[in-house]
Amino acid sequence: MASGDDDDPIIEEIDVYLAKSLADKLYLFQYPVRPSTMTYDDVNHLAAKIKPKQQRVELEMAINTLSPNYCRSKGEQIALNVDGTAYDETNTYSAKMMDKQSFSSIQATTNTSRYAAAVFRKGELHVTPLTGILQMRPSFSYLDKADNKTREREAANEGGDSSQDEAEDDVKAITVRFARPESEQARQRRIQSYEFLQKKQAEEPWVHLHYHGVKDGRSEHERQYLYCQSVDASENSELVKTPKEYLAMLMPPIAEEKVAKPVGPSNVLSMAQLRTLPLGDQVKTLMKNVKVMPFANLMGLLASGTDSTSALRCIQQVALLVQGNWVVKSDVLYPKNTCSPHSGVPAEVLCRGRDFVMWRFTLERSVMRKEIASIIKLPPEDVKEFLEHVAAPRVNRGWEFLLPTDAEFIKKHPDVAHRQHMLWLGIQSKLEKVFNFSKEDFMPKNSPQPEPVHISGEQRLKMAQERAKEKQPSLQKDLDAKRAGSSVHVKQEPVSDREDEPMDTSSPPSSSSVPNGSINGYPCATSPGFDHTNGNGGSPANTSSLELQDFVIKTFRKHFVLTLNEFKRLFNLHLASMPVGRSVFHSISDHMLQDAILLSQCKQIMVPFPAQSTAASDEQKVFGLWETGEEFDKHRRLLYDLFTKNYRVRRNMIQAKLAQELGDASKADVDRLLNECCSSYAGMWYLKGTIQS
Repeated sequence: MASGDDDDPIIEEIDVYLAKSLADKLYLFQYPVRPSTMTYDDVNHLAAKIKPKQQRVELEMAINTLSPNYCRSKGEQIALNVDGTAYDETNTYSAKMMDKQSFSSIQATTNTSRYAAAVFRKGELHVTPLTGILQMRPSFSYLDKADNKTREREAANEGGDSSQDEAEDDVKAITVRFARPESEQARQRRIQSYEFLQKKQAEEPWVHLHYHGVKDGRSEHERQYLYCQSVDASENSELVKTPKEYLAMLMPPIAEEKVAKPVGPSNVLSMAQLRTLPLGDQVKTLMKNVKVMPFANLMGLLASGTDSTSALRCIQQVALLVQGNWVVKSDVLYPKNTCSPHSGVPAEVLCRGRDFVMWRFTLERSVMRKEIASIIKLPPEDVKEFLEHVAAPRVNRGWEFLLPTDAEFIKKHPDVAHRQHMLWLGIQSKLEKVFNFSKEDFMPKNSPQPEPVHISGEQRLKMAQERAKEKQPSLQKDLDAKRAGSSVHVKQEPVSDREDEPMDTSSPPSSSSVPNGSINGYPCATSPGFDHTNGNGGSPANTSSLELQDFVIKTFRKHFVLTLNEFKRLFNLHLASMPVGRSVFHSISDHMLQDAILLSQCKQIMVPFPAQSTAASDEQKVFGLWETGEEFDKHRRLLYDLFTKNYRVRRNMIQAKLAQELGDASKADVDRLLNECCSSYAGMWYLKGTIQS
């Protein structure tokens, strides 16, 4: 059998040299977002800088703005967003267009002991160890600068805090703080924190560099250092190894690979590490970090297959139920024998203050910070921290609870909700003793008023027609009796369950006379128009109804839109203007007036008055003329339809509605429509009589 040397003969031997001239200065740059065929060798490098300890490099390269692929308008817009209109030496783009791009490095690997750069020349291989391998990627820090510019402009426009309720007093109490001696454990936590690491990285200054191109003379000179300066084998003893040692270097013995954990802050726990903890610790850790969370979200963060009953049992130990959501307990956030990081207030006092804030949110959605601070009497920083845990500031509403009420959880777990309610009652009794208040002090002063019940115009018209049918036999009997010449007649009315309250249609009595010969709407015996034979004032039974309808038609053809309150006012004026004894209106109720309006080619318009409206019920009943026989009736109906959906509208909405339904509406038609049916206030149009003074 042939030996191994015969099967695999040596073809060539190459001498390997270890070059050390650039051992601590040689970096490999990679451009992973750029194909290898498109190098940056011919691109003008404007600037370069490095932080040697962090091995962080930044490069600035010019962009060819004359290229057909370059969008000049976009480049100018980006420069405008970043630098604004004013010229400054600190501007990112001095040419008023995006004419350069930045590259920032990240380390491809932290261990470069196995990597080297090699140069082959004249049968010799010269190897130089790499200090770092950096991946250069485009940096978009200019977008952050543009975003900051936008925020500064918005802040300048707002002119400070928009919520007057949350404005702090001009005179503020100064809290004196004394730093406690830092323990070794606290110091280690601080050193490992993300904030400390960021601060240390920012402390290292940038070292500005001068870039030389590939074909530059200085680059050619530096490339010579890639070759070993001494080719004497005695000075390169690192590469003189026995075959066994060399083989061991090529194929080291198998060792259990240790996974290096990423260096991070001590208070940060990955989800993989979190799920290795017991269920109770998982829930506690999540609630300490999130502060407030619905139960459904908590189950989503726990490992799949976790028993909801067990999770529910665990969360009740570290959190309290507020509006169906779970809020971490105060003693979990502020353990015993600790103090506030802001003011040094002991944990016991902080827990009482935070419990009061949480209890207030069990009563209502929003609270005012000043009111909270005046009761718990803690420094503003601590009060603000309590609120930021569970609420967010809202303009003119104070601080509103972060999450919507989880009614589904309360409905699904009534026993848990009841138990939590009893817990809150116990906490409330303790807080009342500590802060000297009563729950009634925070209850809303006015109970919500029930919504008014509206009856549509069609329903009223139908009811009026039914009543007219009911009265038809009685009216017919009266007519037959009159034709028969009966001298004495007693008017018969159908029995009705309705008891309409009569509207006072007479003027107030004076010392000398009673206008219209009536008292409280009923004719008196001395009235000239009173008929002693039948007690009917000498008028037919339907005379008042016909005259009332005639008045309704004339009034609505003049005013077009009226509220019931305004119509009653006009009707009383009409009665007062009639000669004494001439009135045929004896007892008119609101229902009779509405029926007369609906029977006179008018309809009720269901205007959606705002919830805070102070209008009386007869002021919210709006009627409009529906049918006149004119072509313009279509315009009015479209306007009425618009006001059944809106309490107030703009002129352009009316124009758009008319144009959509009737084609192009002239300005004269719109002016006529608004003049007949609407009134204007503060640039908005309302139906007549609906503006609240």
